[in-house]
Amino acid sequence: MKRYIQRFSRWQIVEHATGMTLFLVLAITGLPQEFFLQRWARWSILAMGGIERVRWIHRYAGIVFAALVAVHLVGALVQVSARRVKASLVPTRKDFLDAIAMMRYYLRLADEPPRFDRFDYRQKFEYWGLVIGSFVMIVTGFILFFPVETARILPGQVIPAALLMHGREGLLAFLIVITWHLYNAHFSPESFPFDTSIFTGKMSRERVEKEHSLEYGRLLASEKPEDEPGPDASREESSGADGANPVG
Repeated sequence: MKRYIQRFSRWQIVEHATGMTLFLVLAITGLPQEFFLQRWARWSILAMGGIERVRWIHRYAGIVFAALVAVHLVGALVQVSARRVKASLVPTRKDFLDAIAMMRYYLRLADEPPRFDRFDYRQKFEYWGLVIGSFVMIVTGFILFFPVETARILPGQVIPAALLMHGREGLLAFLIVITWHLYNAHFSPESFPFDTSIFTGKMSRERVEKEHSLEYGRLLASEKPEDEPGPDASREESSGADGANPVG
């Protein structure tokens, strides 16, 4: 039996790494513009070559980010429509019940936490928060990128409203990532000191069984008997070096 389970494809790994890089670039170039009256913001803008360079870096990164989001959503819709993958990130009634059950567990009103499938309620809520937040940032970003063209179609008040929404949503996204996401993904007791699954695509069988027990049950049921090592293979694996162990 393989020690690791493949949870993310190569494309998903690349997609996450690209999105993470773009988010950092947008935060580094966007937050100083939002707080330009602060000394640290003025110093950051000068260190990056001036406000014009910062603005263009931010705009180009935003365009690439918009393209990445579009490719992600279109690809997901195509795969779900073709029934290649299940819509496992769509929230269901169970997710809301799981959130309540987890709160009861934290308050010691329940003996066991709820059992999760491929994605738990926290991961789903965070994902859709990212999707909605990205939509707001992309729409308001293009309004600010093309203010004259926007004013020909929409009332002029839309432009300052977009400026306010863009800055506040960007700050909110930054705070959510450095608190909620980093804690759940890397600093929580279950993941500390670092969760490598989104970078390697693999998660240990023991962790999947503990954190995604419903998915793990389906995986066990779908595994063929011949995939499991016999007694001789088990003794050979236990006596061999760690580097010789199979990795799924």
